[in-house]
Amino acid sequence: MKKNVHEIEIKLDKEWKSALDATFKKKNKETKIDGFRKGAAPKEVYLKHFGIESLYMDAVDASISVAYKKAIEENKLVPVAEPKVDVTGISDSNVIFKFTIITKPEVTLGEYKNLKVKKDKVTVSEDEIKHEIDHLREHLADVVVKEDGEVTEGDTAVIDFTGYVDGKELEGGKGENFPLEIGSHSFIPGFEEGLIGLKAGEEKTLELKFPENYMEDLKGKDVTFKVKVNEVKMRVLPDVNEDFFKDLGYDDVKTEAELKEKIKEEIKHQKEHQADDEFVDRCLEAAAKNMKVDINEEIIDDEVHRMIDQYANQLQMQGMNINDYYKITGTKEEDLHKMMAPEAEKRVKYRYLLEGIADAENLKFTEEEIEKRADEMASQFGVSKEELVKIYGSMDVIEYDLRMHKALEILKENN
Repeated sequence: MKKNVHEIEIKLDKEWKSALDATFKKKNKETKIDGFRKGAAPKEVYLKHFGIESLYMDAVDASISVAYKKAIEENKLVPVAEPKVDVTGISDSNVIFKFTIITKPEVTLGEYKNLKVKKDKVTVSEDEIKHEIDHLREHLADVVVKEDGEVTEGDTAVIDFTGYVDGKELEGGKGENFPLEIGSHSFIPGFEEGLIGLKAGEEKTLELKFPENYMEDLKGKDVTFKVKVNEVKMRVLPDVNEDFFKDLGYDDVKTEAELKEKIKEEIKHQKEHQADDEFVDRCLEAAAKNMKVDINEEIIDDEVHRMIDQYANQLQMQGMNINDYYKITGTKEEDLHKMMAPEAEKRVKYRYLLEGIADAENLKFTEEEIEKRADEMASQFGVSKEELVKIYGSMDVIEYDLRMHKALEILKENN
């Protein structure tokens, strides 16, 4: 057994009897025994009918937190993962819990300075600037009707269509005035290509085949689509002039040269931010290789569960719950757990690395510095300092965040 795994037995006597009494009162309120009003039966009568064992399960649930608190306080432990708990003894007079508590593993910090980690130099090419300007023009392009024009790549064909499989109309395979951008690959292969050259008012029958990776009941099947083009629209790119600059919100830009310079600075800023993130990752990776730590599986599992909860919250914000995700992707929680485990292990390892650096550098902060950090974080998240502390739980967590932040700065500055 690892040094940071602690097996502790806690015996409850008075607390157990109190839990049994509270459980009896709760259950008795919901119970009708012949000869007594509901909830009015004496305890001895209730126990004669149901036995004291009927109270054990609920009383155990009510007692676990009491016993756990006793276990960590009496043994001065700081758990870092959910404990394992077993009931090793139970009677009407006492209960014995056995907790398996995991504390922080021993960390031996290796060299974390002068690791010769290189930060990428940032350059911006003319092609990158042109590509970004072209992208902005596409974004602000006007869509206009293409009078008497044929459908070409990049146009939007407004179509009516009906699909048929085995001579029957395809369920869900019909649409009216559907705007289809040619080249978007929104439909099955061959559909969009088959419309090229058509004009508004023209009709065409497309003989196609569903791809092999399509839904089970249709993959590989022949399908006929009858299509009518109602309208053809094309994108008209804006000229690079002052109106274009204003539409972009660049009131200080007057010439194309100034626009290129502004775009260059924006791309450079983005690339520098990315280069900085990659540099930090390399520093962490290099320093972590010099560190010795044996991380318990339970600690990694706890981190994975936190990551899954965060992911579920992100999905919820997008209008999807985690069960919908599993159905759509054909996966289970175990699959997501397995996929996230390597990243979870890395996160835990880096956290222990930064804690080790903070200890080695004897990082300590005044109350004013911690308050300032809280102000900065509150401003960053757009909440009041009081709300921030409530979210984080205490100022101790803010102080911990500051320690990690400063430890990371030391790691970056010395490599």
